[in-house]
Amino acid sequence: MANFEPTEHQHTRYNPLNGQWILVSPHRMKRPWSGQEEQPQRNDLPEFDPTNPLCPGVTRSNGSKNPIYKSTFVFTNDFPALLEDVPLPPESDDPLFQTGGARGTCRVMCFHPKSNKTLPVMTPKEIRTVIDAWIAEFKTLASKYTWVQIFENKGASMGCSNPHPHCQIWACSFFPNEPRVKDEKLREYYQKNGTALLDDYARKEVTKKERVVIENPDWLVVVPFWASWPFETMIISRNGNRRISDLSLQQINNLAIVIKELTIKYDNLFKCSFPYSMGWHGAPTGDLIGQDDKPWTLHAMYYPPLLRSASVRKFMVGFELLCQPQRDLTPEQAAGRLRELCGKKHYSEHI
Repeated sequence: MANFEPTEHQHTRYNPLNGQWILVSPHRMKRPWSGQEEQPQRNDLPEFDPTNPLCPGVTRSNGSKNPIYKSTFVFTNDFPALLEDVPLPPESDDPLFQTGGARGTCRVMCFHPKSNKTLPVMTPKEIRTVIDAWIAEFKTLASKYTWVQIFENKGASMGCSNPHPHCQIWACSFFPNEPRVKDEKLREYYQKNGTALLDDYARKEVTKKERVVIENPDWLVVVPFWASWPFETMIISRNGNRRISDLSLQQINNLAIVIKELTIKYDNLFKCSFPYSMGWHGAPTGDLIGQDDKPWTLHAMYYPPLLRSASVRKFMVGFELLCQPQRDLTPEQAAGRLRELCGKKHYSEHI
């Protein structure tokens, strides 16, 4: 039998952050594609659209009028999934019919007044302003809520219903599934090893170099060893930060540079406005702030769906839904492609 080659032979990889396994099937990249193709997403929007409810000065559907904002703009979502003042469901002693309380708030943050200014074409100074706004909102909500989720859905293929550059911030009275399981795994690792899992992981990735995409003194960008999405990446703090509110001015400046470089690489990969869902994870907040947060390392995840081109995406269906995640391109191959791409100049600047 031939020797194992990770770029040729299927194998599984373990994700220590959630205890799940990933199936890697690199030989599938050779198969022809005859499935659904997306329309390539381009950033050819006008700077201002008077019918767009996120633009400056526009009146939204609930009658509220946006200010003529010049930088970031934050408001409470007009159609939130979470409300602050709602009754709690009755308790049940039946283990098969359990309910729990869910209170919170949902906010929308516009990154820029111009609709055609996505993060990769914004200046580092403008991106720093976005990070400052993330931190300000996080500090306000963290004192009250158990979990504060900052996330961005970019592109229609990732469910974004409005093309204006923006993110959302949901604050929850409960501990959501993904971060709750991650919290358990991080604590198990810390209790066993006396060190933070992602701190150890980042140090080992810097040594191996196989999956590193970008690095500077404060941040490391890698395609995780256990990545599920084709060009998934993780931004990891290299300074022991546990929450986004911990960042120093230098760390914010370097984060702005990393975000710009990474998102330029994404756009340059297939010469399109690259879609993704991204979000920040750090130590929990609210009533959980008092517990030991040493197991945590601040990090952000980017989950982009595109696989082969601007029009061919990865679908998490079938085996992925019923068994476990599966990927074709190996994380090392994905990291190599992203690493080689220019992260300083956006492809649109060549036109």
